[in-house]
Amino acid sequence: MSTDDPAGRLSRLADEIEGHQLDNASALVAQGLEMISDDETERPALEGFTTTLIKALQATLRVAASRGHRLEAADLMPSESGDPLQRVMSRID
Repeated sequence: MSTDDPAGRLSRLADEIEGHQLDNASALVAQGLEMISDDETERPALEGFTTTLIKALQATLRVAASRGHRLEAADLMPSESGDPLQRVMSRID
């Protein structure tokens, strides 16, 4: 099976998984912003949330790697062309 065919079964499955991961990422960002803006958020809650973030990122990286969307090291290095995070994010859009 290959993801070369955008209409293929594996590509559709990968697209569906990525869609779920994006939904999950949006929810995690909202939750994280809420937690860090709340002065009463306790350390154990932040530690649990960090564990959840790590697991979500690991799953996202597994799918991206399996589809061949690996970032080159150069994309993460600072350069005169601007913020490295902006360059990486522009590749996602």
